[in-house]
Formats: sequence, structure tokens, C-alpha cells
Amino acid sequence: MADLEGSGTGALPTYPDLAGKVAVVTGSSRGIGAATCRLLAANGVRVVVNGRDAAAVDTAVERIRGAGGEALGVVGDATNGAVLAALRRRTEDTFGPVDVLGAFVGGGGQPSPITEVTEAEWRATIDSNLTATFLAIQCFLPGMLERRRGVIITMASTAGRLPGGAAVAYAAAKAGVVMLTRHVAREVGPQGVRLNCIAPSAIVTEEHPLRRASEEQRQRVAAGFPLGRLGLPDDIALAALFLASDSSSWITGVTLDVAGGRVSL
Repeated sequence: MADLEGSGTGALPTYPDLAGKVAVVTGSSRGIGAATCRLLAANGVRVVVNGRDAAAVDTAVERIRGAGGEALGVVGDATNGAVLAALRRRTEDTFGPVDVLGAFVGGGGQPSPITEVTEAEWRATIDSNLTATFLAIQCFLPGMLERRRGVIITMASTAGRLPGGAAVAYAAAKAGVVMLTRHVAREVGPQGVRLNCIAPSAIVTEEHPLRRASEEQRQRVAAGFPLGRLGLPDDIALAALFLASDSSSWITGVTLDVAGGRVSL
């Protein structure tokens, strides 16, 4: 199995068209978001790291700067519209208009029968995933439309593509992110803005239970994927890097299953 701290993919690809652009990635102090910021910065993008944990934000920013990249850390809850507006203004004041938005903030819960899901749990999960994605798009999209260019990448999940194995509210929210992305992509494509979605599966982040599992347990789970290994943050970040670049300039409204071969039909 690939090293849990890396991607097992070899040399980092480069996209010269990304150099000098500005990217904001919500929920990026750890895991997939942090990896995406790191890879964008390595391609010359000025990145904004966001999260609620100030120490984690600082660590992510320091890692990027230590590798020679440009990064700004903005602490705040990106599920809140007013916080997102402040994040946008801070970014514009520091780096300029935003070219790339990664609307990555979100989170799931423990699976349970639908009859046991409380209204509060349902609303909280929908808000922290689907509503948060809607708010991020709504906040950053107007400037992109005005400039007639921009890329937005949303974060779904295999849970929103295939039934079973995830909390029902989380699955519904992520399925909503897929359709939200497709809908807005169709609406704003003529104005030069592209939206695409990534649907990961079993990505071993710092907080994933498999991080603390034994090697035998990880191998057992990995065997369930056609490619025979678990996903890593860099696997998703590499997909985001491609979708942010001009190499994907004729792709919009697509959901990319980065799931080791376990994909929806």
C-alpha cells in the first residue's frame, strides 16, 4: 500500500497556466483541502487556507511557505455566509480577485437507521455540506461572472453516488452537491465559468478511522477496491489540480469519481 502520507503517484504534474492565479479552498487546514492548497501553491497559485482551527491553518500555511509557495491563512467557519464574504474580501485585499474556488468544507456522521435520525441531525448535516457549498458558490461566483472566467470545484462523496455505508443525511447532502454543481455549471457556462465536482471514497485523512487501524485492517478494506489500495489526500488534490487548470477547459458539470474503481453507473 502507498505511504499514508503521500500519494504513491511520483512526480507532481505542472500546469503552467495556473501560475499567478488566486485560489480559495474552504475547509483546507487539514486533509484533502490542505493537500489541494499545497499542490496548487507548488504550481504557482497564491492560495488561501481556511478552517476553524487556527493552529491547523497556521501549520498548513507554514508548510506551503516553507516550500516556497504563497499562502494566506484565514480562520473562520465557512458554513456561514457572512464569514465567507469576509474571507472573499480578505483574499481580494491581499491577492486580488479569486480565479479558483474549492468548496470543500463539509463532514459526515455515523450511519444509523433513518427512523433514528433526529431533525436537528438532519438539518445540521445538510447545512454543513449542501448549504455550505451553495453559500460558497453564491459568494464567489458574481466576481467570476463579472470577469467572465473562473473555476469552481465542489466536493461530493461516493456516499452521494452509491447507496449504503454512510449516514443518510450525509448521502443526501452529497447527492445534492452533485446536482447543484451540474445545475450551476449549465447556467453559467456561457459566461465562461466552469464548475466540476469530485466524489472521493475512503480517503485516509488525519481524522479517518483507518488512520488508526492496523495494517491488516487497512489491507482488508483496500482489497474491496479494484485498484487494491486506499485513497490518500493527494489523490483528490491531483484531480482538483487538473480541474483547476486549462487542461480541463472543455469540462464542466462533471462529477469525477476518484474512488479506486468503485464508481457509480
